[in-house]
Amino acid sequence: MRIEDTDKERSSPESEKNIIENLKWLGINWDEGPFCQSQRMEIYQKYLKKLLSENKAYHCFCPEEELKAQKQYQMSQGLAPRYSGKCANLSSKKIKEYLSAGKPSVIRFRVQAKKINFNDLIRGKLEFDAGLIGDIVIAKNLNSPLYNFAAAVDDFEMKISHVIRGEEHISNTPKQILIQQALGFPQPLYAHLPLILGQDRTKLSKRHGSVSVSQFQKEGYLPEALVNFMAFLGWNPGNEREIYSMNSLIKEFSLDKVQKSGAIFNIKKLDFLNGFYIRQRSLEKLTELCLPYLVEAGLITDKETDFNILQKIVSVYQERLKKISEIVELADFFFKEELVYGKELLKWKNMTDKEIKNSLDKSEKILSKIKAEDWKKENLENSLLPEAEKTGDRGQLLWPLRSALTGKKASAGPFEVAEILGKEKTLQRIKEAKKKL
Repeated sequence: MRIEDTDKERSSPESEKNIIENLKWLGINWDEGPFCQSQRMEIYQKYLKKLLSENKAYHCFCPEEELKAQKQYQMSQGLAPRYSGKCANLSSKKIKEYLSAGKPSVIRFRVQAKKINFNDLIRGKLEFDAGLIGDIVIAKNLNSPLYNFAAAVDDFEMKISHVIRGEEHISNTPKQILIQQALGFPQPLYAHLPLILGQDRTKLSKRHGSVSVSQFQKEGYLPEALVNFMAFLGWNPGNEREIYSMNSLIKEFSLDKVQKSGAIFNIKKLDFLNGFYIRQRSLEKLTELCLPYLVEAGLITDKETDFNILQKIVSVYQERLKKISEIVELADFFFKEELVYGKELLKWKNMTDKEIKNSLDKSEKILSKIKAEDWKKENLENSLLPEAEKTGDRGQLLWPLRSALTGKKASAGPFEVAEILGKEKTLQRIKEAKKKL
């Protein structure tokens, strides 16, 4: 585990903590570390000094404004922006003089004009003309190395065999290879993964919705679903199978089956996988996962919750949940004293208010006769269904009843709901529904 935090403006203890916690939640563990580059400055200094002493790097004192103007001019000429080499041959005397005077500078690496070839494990042979790169900045000073230099040093020091990263880093690879060659380091194997794209085929960003692991966790996605989903972003196992546990992925994942083209982030596919993994959770574990969402919504408190009742509620929706957070919207009516809805909700097809009231009267009469100790889904069903069948359209009896109990257009069935609500609350909600008519 390597935290690349040399960019102090973009790094913070909070972001580092977030990375570590997210990986742990996903079940992605590491054998060594975490190592922070900010704590390895002595190592980078050693190699920076080596390059400077061997004249493979040099101090550049060009003002930033001058470099920007030079870049803009080159681009206006249709040329690839590259450093002019103005400071490349300054005398050691002049360099000492500038450094003693505190003149701002950076450390540039001397790039030799040659072809850089490497075999990408996903994209095959890639070739770059180093002559087009120009001398690159590898450190702001001896205490502030930049990404390409620090990464090349760390890959060697940490004995990294494979560098697997996004395709946006392809342009960094030849620079790191040049640094490796200058320092006599072996070259690791490289594999550049395709970008993750939104449905509009542009690079995934916040405008497409959630893009952070912590946000998906907050929304109620399970770690195993997210890992399964992410593995398929750019990888195809070569069969129709879609469900892969972490152990299965470890066994079967291979870079030779990773595609070159961008991977579309399909939220419907993630929802499907998450729904599958939700159904695999035991009722007790799933209820424990739902509990914080219900508490946060103010529907229950931890101390007053009857866990057995809560399990019954969750069981009704386990087959329907795509995200754990959905339990709030689906099941909130169980915890409310009064439901807010219009009388139109009670109407099945073209029923009149009078017909709806008669329907609710029948349900109330039948349910009133069932003893509290016999208040079970099976008994409720056996009592109501025969009456519902008489009309030739079960919805005429069951739709107004279910709507009265839930206050929702779509919900679990009236028998499951009534069993959980209990006799007293069920009859009370039927009475409240009739008042709306």
